Amino acid sequence: MLKTHHNRVVALTLTAMLGGGALVACGSNEDPLANGGKGTDGGNSSQTITVGSANFPESEIVGQIYTIVLKDAGMNVSFKGGIGARDVYLKALEKGDIDVVPEYSGNVAQFYAKGKAQESALKPGASPEDVTNALQESLPNGIEAGPAAQAESKDSYRVTKEFSEKNKVTTLEELAKYVENKPITMGGNPELKERPYGPKGLESEYGMKSLNVNFRGISDGGGPLTVTALANGDIDVADIYTTSPVVEKSGKPVDVVELKDPKRLILAQQVLPLYRSAKLSDEAKKKLEDVQKQLTTEDLKAMNERNSGAEKAEPEQIAQDWLESKGLLKK
Repeated sequence: MLKTHHNRVVALTLTAMLGGGALVACGSNEDPLANGGKGTDGGNSSQTITVGSANFPESEIVGQIYTIVLKDAGMNVSFKGGIGARDVYLKALEKGDIDVVPEYSGNVAQFYAKGKAQESALKPGASPEDVTNALQESLPNGIEAGPAAQAESKDSYRVTKEFSEKNKVTTLEELAKYVENKPITMGGNPELKERPYGPKGLESEYGMKSLNVNFRGISDGGGPLTVTALANGDIDVADIYTTSPVVEKSGKPVDVVELKDPKRLILAQQVLPLYRSAKLSDEAKKKLEDVQKQLTTEDLKAMNERNSGAEKAEPEQIAQDWLESKGLLKK
């Protein structure tokens, strides 16, 4: 997830994302469960495992997957969705207000490694294994990360297929060469302008002339407004999360090309569960591991499409259907 993973801000509820895909680490300091959590099935007693989620649909879908698979194994589980931004729900996890939450490897690793020796491993070029290792070494006492799924939800730079073919641009390196001679307009969430993988990172890692990059903030998490601006030619390059349905405001899909990032400017953002290790039994951890083994990026794309498209399916139903399709529930 931003997925800043991986914050995939509240605006993502408009786009049925994420990821966050890349979620930022900002948020309020209020009690995370006092008003913001949408709860089901009981409280957080010592016998109950409480699964939480961030405040965007993809996180809620994955949180519901964790909830249902644990319930199916006969465990007492409740769900608290829409808790807030990263610092809010991680504080809730550390306090014990929730016991499990879906996360994105790169963003949560940066959150916990900040100011620690492990932070140096989270630079451009870091492999997915570098990221998960830095995370494991940075987690607070009592908090554990489950295995990372193949599923990844992160920022990505997209251009229209027409722009790509006309200008022979399929990678960020080729985009940097294009920008040497012609200015471009880049669109994305306003905070992208200052992110390590934004215009400054593109300049330092790929030599892209930042003076030739006109940045336009669009506050919809890489959703329909951003895609429409790209389709209309109002922007040349858009930051769109890898699991976002790429449809314009009118609801029409847009043919885009995701620019390859050979230097790994954007950190890996694999989906993984964070949990209070003492609260989960070995059986519970195994059930989450079974989910992680089968969850793919294409699965996330399809589930987000069900939520944001014409069907407007609820996260709980989407989660139930996915688990059944993968044979992860009892017959």
